[in-house]
Amino acid sequence: MTKLSVNINKIATLRNARGGNVPDLLKVATDIEAFGAQGITIHPRPDERHIRYQDARDLKKIVKTEFNIEGNPIPEFMDLVLEIRPTQVTLVPDAIGAITSNAGWDTIVHRNFLKEVISEFQRNNIRTSIFVDPDTKMVEGAAKTGTDRIELYTESYAKAFEKGYLKEVNPFVEAAKVAHQLGLGINAGHDLSLDNIKYFKEQVPNLLEVSIGHALICESLYFGLENVIKMYLNRLL
Repeated sequence: MTKLSVNINKIATLRNARGGNVPDLLKVATDIEAFGAQGITIHPRPDERHIRYQDARDLKKIVKTEFNIEGNPIPEFMDLVLEIRPTQVTLVPDAIGAITSNAGWDTIVHRNFLKEVISEFQRNNIRTSIFVDPDTKMVEGAAKTGTDRIELYTESYAKAFEKGYLKEVNPFVEAAKVAHQLGLGINAGHDLSLDNIKYFKEQVPNLLEVSIGHALICESLYFGLENVIKMYLNRLL
């Protein structure tokens, strides 16, 4: 079974829009775990416009499942992750002011940098994952950095699926096959939803984990958070 890790950035965005502590990020994380999700994901950014660095520290105390922190490994981010020591760190090549993640790493150009960062996290017993596009060359480059896993960036699949172009899953299938052959674990995230996740799961082999936030929270506005989590879990069986 593929694990579901829920990205709670949007909960923090809603809280910050009004001030105060509604919704309570820590309670939502606890409830998400109680509803059956196997992980909590956050992506703190330097401007703290949604998840704050203190949120990461507070979540470490209460998360009972896997705790995944995503981000660009700038010094402040690395210090935070090394302090907290989550289950997994997912390295994402975000620009400082990026609205959202929109590309994977060039694992060839940035190989030496990634090797250095990954080795530091692994010395502290933190599982590492690299955000990559579904390109076998980038997957091969990822393997040479020493990372434990890759996370496949699924925007191209999601856009094609919406138009009925199911063959767009093929690059993800090939990337996953290469990753598995090279000993890498396979995660996926960013643009998966209730509509497209079942087909993705059926086609992409050896999928260990999906990290979903924006779509899941939007769907929860209509169906309720507990219901939506159970719907995802059923699609991931």
